[in-house]
Parts: sequence; structure tokens; C-alpha cells
Amino acid sequence: MDFSITTITGLAIGGTFLLGTLVVSLIIFKSNMKFSIFMRDKGSFGESKVQKFMENYSSNLTTGYSYSNIKKMTKSFKHKIGEGGYGTVFKGILPNGRLVAVKMLEKSTENGQEFINEVATIGIIHHVNIIRLLGYCCEGSKRALVYEYMPNGSLGNLIQKENSRSLSHSLGWKKLLQIVKGIAYGIEYLHHGCDSRILHLDIKPHNILLDNDFGPKISDFGLAKLYSRADSVVQLTGGARGTIGYIAPEIFLSNLGGASHKSDVYSFGMLLLEILGLKSQNHQVTSVQNPTTSSTSSTSRSYFPGWVYEKLIQERDNPQQQLQQHDIVATEEDDGARISRKFIIVALWCIQMHPNKRPSMTRVVEMLSAENVEGIEIPPKPFFCSPPRNVDQNSYISSISNASGLPVVSDSE
Repeated sequence: MDFSITTITGLAIGGTFLLGTLVVSLIIFKSNMKFSIFMRDKGSFGESKVQKFMENYSSNLTTGYSYSNIKKMTKSFKHKIGEGGYGTVFKGILPNGRLVAVKMLEKSTENGQEFINEVATIGIIHHVNIIRLLGYCCEGSKRALVYEYMPNGSLGNLIQKENSRSLSHSLGWKKLLQIVKGIAYGIEYLHHGCDSRILHLDIKPHNILLDNDFGPKISDFGLAKLYSRADSVVQLTGGARGTIGYIAPEIFLSNLGGASHKSDVYSFGMLLLEILGLKSQNHQVTSVQNPTTSSTSSTSRSYFPGWVYEKLIQERDNPQQQLQQHDIVATEEDDGARISRKFIIVALWCIQMHPNKRPSMTRVVEMLSAENVEGIEIPPKPFFCSPPRNVDQNSYISSISNASGLPVVSDSE
């Protein structure tokens, strides 16, 4: 049988590419297996465990840097661009001229877990809507994480700068839809696109970074948990994880079944409401200042998504009714009205109290991509608005608010 040189060359190139793909897939699979086995060890994340991790885990997809390299690329930590619970972020530059963000982890027992989580999760995956970890430093107590640089900062900072409700005016509704869909795609990949399911546990605007074109990238995997698809829930040690106002109720209410990928769905719904400015309207919403003590008054109060839900129903049943400052669906343009209504419906589905009532992120992506908004079913009223029977409503709402820090709004407002 005769083969032309072109055919032979094509087969060789194809075989090489296939072999390379299989090798990379095997590396990622083995890395995930190593990490899963390693994380079953319930010991603390102190110095010894971090060193053990570094000895047994190596990723060919990230680069190890010395502390002197880190100092050089950040010009001795000259330009600080952010600060979080676990460390400070500095702007840096690699020898090839690429800009980077370098997070220096503070010396504490907690940063050992964050360091391992970051390196072993985003260090072995790559997705357009997930921040890319380019390298790390683990030299004694000096630990650093090197990420791609995001010139437009975080979505949280942008929301604060634009005062939420004007965000649609500065970016436009179509761009906001692209951002929201990008975030949804990223979370969907974590839940369904990896060998093991990754639960982020801290989805919020400040953990969404924006590139040159305002493309969103999910960041900060310090609280992340990696678990098998066969498991319906994941066990959390050390108490509730997440940020007040975005924590799913099952994380602090054990009778709801425990944390799962649906916990990220809940946080995504709260993020959507934040983008729309429906979590921070001071004239309508009262935030709980101290989640450890009761701050609600004796007046009857309802969980604020109930207020959003009622306004949505009003606008559905009375499309010509002008709600003035209380409207929640944009009316300036057709795109704005369609997209903002879609955001609200999706958000209300995501924040259903019971995890099994929430959609998967795959379903969320489908709803956000739907052209016909009217075809998206309006969800049930958020359960927090209707406490179980034989439970005092004020006490119930107070306990929910105190545990999660979720805003509440008076019925009379």
C-alpha cells in the first residue's frame, strides 16, 4: 500500500498531538488523584503538611519561583494593588515582560490550606473564565501565588465605583450579560468539567476579576473543596465557609443537607442581585451589622428577596404600571428590560432555600442564553419569606439573618 509523504507527515503530526493530549490528561488525572488522597488526611495545614504536599505533588502546568525571584518581579513589593483576608497582592512583571499579580500569603496556619487549595485546583486546570495560576513560591515560611494580571480589577470594586444601579449605564446591558454568562460558564466548568468536582465556596463580586475586555475570571480558591462526583454533599471542617451575605443556608443550617455544588449556585444568585443593585438599596434594605447578635426590631420583617419577588410579579401583571424608583426591571431600552428581567428570574431560582430546588449551573447557563425571557418560568417565592409552621416569623428571620448576614426589609417599607 502506497502512502504519500503528505499522508505520512499528517499521520505523524496527528499521532504526536494525540499522544501529547493523552500525556497532559494523564498528568491532570494523576494530580487530581494525588490531591484527593492527600486531602483525606485530616491533620492541620501547618508547615509540615505544606512541605509534605510540595514533596508529593508537582504540577507541570505551573512554575516554582524562589523568594528572590518574587522580590525581583515585584520590585521589592513596590506596587500594592489589593489586600484580602489571607494576604496582600502586588503588581509584578516577568522577565518576558508579562504583567502578573503576586499574592503574598500572610504567615498563619490558615494560609497553608489556601496555598494548597490554590496550587492543587487552578494550578492544574485552564478555562477562559477562571484566573490562571502562573506560578508559586514555597520557600520556608515565604509563600506566594503568581497569577495573570487583570487590568480592570474586580467586579466588586467596579460595582462600588458605579454604585450598582449605574453599572448598566457605564457598561451596557449586553456587556453585563456577557460578564454574567462568563461567570456562569466558569462555575459550570468547576462543577462539571473537571475530573473531580470543585466547589468554590466563596463566589462574590470581589472574587470576579476583569480582563482588558471586561471578560470575567473567577479567582480566590482559598476556600475551595475538591470532591467526587459520586458524593452528593461535601463535609466542611472548621465551621461555615464563605462571605457574609453570599453563604448558602445549608452551610449553616444542617437540616438542609450540607454543602454541595448547589451552594455555589446560591452565591451566584446573590451576586446577580448585587450586580442589579438589589442587595444594597439603603432606602429599602436594612443590613444586619453584627451576624452574632440580634439586630432586628420588633416590627414584622421579611427576607428581602421576597420584596424583589413581589415587585417582579407586579411588573408581570401590570406591564404598563410605572413603579418609578421602586422598579426592578430596566425600562430605558428593550435589551435592558429583557436582560434585567432575566437576571432577576435566574437569581430568584438560584437563591431558593432548599438546594434541590435550585437549578444546576448548566441550567443557569441555558436560562441566561435564552432569547425568549417570557419562556423562563418564574420561580416560587423565596422560602425565607414563609417560615415553617409553628415557628415565630420574627425569630425565624432573625436567626437566618444573624447566621448569614443577609439583609432584611420591613414589610411596611
